[in-house]
Amino acid sequence: MSLRAKKLAAWSAAVVALLAVFALYTRPQMMVALGDMIWACFQ
Repeated sequence: MSLRAKKLAAWSAAVVALLAVFALYTRPQMMVALGDMIWACFQ
C-alpha cells in the first residue's frame, strides 16, 4: 500500500469518526445520558 493510499485511508477514517460523533449530538437523549455519565464520575 502506497503512502498516498495510507493517508487517504487515515483521513477517511477520521472523517467517518467525526461524522458519527456529530450525528450523536443531534439526539437529545444521548446528550442527557452523556451528561449524566460525566456527572456521575464526580460524585
